[in-house]
Amino acid sequence: MCGIAGIFTERAEQTPEIARIRAMTDAIRHRGPDGDGCHIEPGIGLGHRRLAIIDPAGGHQPMYNEDRSIAIVFNGEIYNFETLRAELAGLGHVFRNRCDTEAIVHAWESWGPACVERFAGMFAFALWDRNRQTLFCARDRLGKKPFYYSWVGGDFVFASEIAALSTLPGLGRRIRPQAVEDFFAYGYVPEPGTIFEDIEKLPAASTLTIDRSGRAPRIRRYWQPPTETRAITEKDALPELRERLGAAVACRLVADVPLGAFLSGGVDSSAVVAAAAPLRANALDTFTIGFDGAEDETPYARLVAARYATRQHNDRAAATDMIAGARDQARVFGEPFGDSSSVPTLTVCRLARRHATVAISGDGGDEVFGGYRRYKWHRLVAGVRRHLPPGVRRQAIGRLAAIYPKLDRAPRFLRAKHTLTELSLDDAQGYARTIARSHAAQRHALFSPQLRTRLAGYDPFLRIRDVMADAHDADPLLAAQLADLATWLPGDILTKVDRASMAASLEVRAPFLDHDFLAWGLSLPPALKIGHGGGKHVLKRALEPLLPRDILYRPKQGFASDLAPMFRREMSRLRALLLGPVMLESGLFDAEAIARLLDAHAAGRTDHAQLIWLLLAFEGFLASLETLPDPCHTGDPAIHKYPQAA
Repeated sequence: MCGIAGIFTERAEQTPEIARIRAMTDAIRHRGPDGDGCHIEPGIGLGHRRLAIIDPAGGHQPMYNEDRSIAIVFNGEIYNFETLRAELAGLGHVFRNRCDTEAIVHAWESWGPACVERFAGMFAFALWDRNRQTLFCARDRLGKKPFYYSWVGGDFVFASEIAALSTLPGLGRRIRPQAVEDFFAYGYVPEPGTIFEDIEKLPAASTLTIDRSGRAPRIRRYWQPPTETRAITEKDALPELRERLGAAVACRLVADVPLGAFLSGGVDSSAVVAAAAPLRANALDTFTIGFDGAEDETPYARLVAARYATRQHNDRAAATDMIAGARDQARVFGEPFGDSSSVPTLTVCRLARRHATVAISGDGGDEVFGGYRRYKWHRLVAGVRRHLPPGVRRQAIGRLAAIYPKLDRAPRFLRAKHTLTELSLDDAQGYARTIARSHAAQRHALFSPQLRTRLAGYDPFLRIRDVMADAHDADPLLAAQLADLATWLPGDILTKVDRASMAASLEVRAPFLDHDFLAWGLSLPPALKIGHGGGKHVLKRALEPLLPRDILYRPKQGFASDLAPMFRREMSRLRALLLGPVMLESGLFDAEAIARLLDAHAAGRTDHAQLIWLLLAFEGFLASLETLPDPCHTGDPAIHKYPQAA
């Protein structure tokens, strides 16, 4: 795993300053502590930080073709690189090392932009072709590896993290008002945007090409997940699933450095350990984080570790670390990030790095095999909607939902307001409501009147509607999975894992997110994903010979601590932060609304832990900004307290 950065100059004769490239790569040194490199020539500058995984002696970057007319900086792993090397050698290409990076260079020479369609792995790279005067950039199919870009003084600049771009003088860093609402709606800022107006993310499964023709950069999507299910019986699916999972795990065990596995005690990480341990000549190192209270899964992790004779390593995540962790998100992520499980994720990455340079994980199992509880609910409600005329849903049920009392403390069968509201919406609106970190009325109440004015008419969940519209013939379960693959997976899960692991200089590989395995899993019939016992039915059935039933069929638990009681104990500290000058002088929030939210949580009337966490993460982001000019300033300072209109 590595970090990349670069500058493509507006004028072909202009040579980027090497000091600027060095400053960019120094800012992401944690992504590659094993070495660095630069390539500078008229019109282009490329920088690289290396975390050596394959061929530590020969894999230095930037890397070149035979005549050095092509240079590349690459972040990631190409798991089928040996197959590609053999094919490319047959076409006459000469390889000088054992590294997967060189396969990308020669693949570009033979197949041009279509080369990305042949890569199996996780990647973000920038390739400079001097003869074509072309910079070709690409990101893997699911968005495991990041790629940020911007324009500074007419120059195209890019990097693995916002921190590298932030070293460039003149970089615009105005807060994007829509991104503020995105954050409080999703808990992250979905691609292609960032919290800053002038910085973008290259979307997953996309390439970006820029040349000297004067045309704008061309962004092309080169892969789509399946939108249809296929017929297969459970009997046939079980052995095929085990075989496919084993193959996905096996290719991710290739490394010239120590390798281990995360082991939470849940189904997905246990499945990966069960598949990996028998393939290792020596005992597999496994890493587990424990928690105080009922969410602690350490005993279940011990069961799996004992069964597969792994070398088990444990640590604990204390709830007292969570407030500091929320405020520290900006340092790790470069923008607000609202998933509280990022704190224990960083803890387990640091634990793993003490013993290994690579870790395999169970990330993606829920998305591929329908493991989230929200999937079962969405499919159930979508099925009911299909039997109700749209007019009945919107008018009769919608009106009933509006007048039905909100009985949060009543017996469950009397708490029908949420269900009625869901039924009154269409599938996309209903699923958006299910995944929302806060509903529109909740978050808008926290915003200042000025921010609400600037957001008038903005709907952060149009992304969900667009994805589901494109998959209009798909089963409701698959449509929800596709929505998550377009938003939740790259925006939350993969961002969390990449930044936390890279902050610890650790590479993490996710076998469930092998794109062929993922496509196969998504296309399974809905009944194989969600059975009578809940989600991941076919996965659990396939794993019955490999794991104890206590692992497979106990209730699902999340990788996080219970924040609500801790926030009540730390209320004075929370008030000092969330009603302090950083938040109140930002011009973004309503102090009285925040005070009311804190009062309600402190009194135990409502659990506002999720919104409090989001506010803490945003406060930490604002505190990390170096310059806060007056919010009414009409010029264009580097950073605005108040978001400027897009």
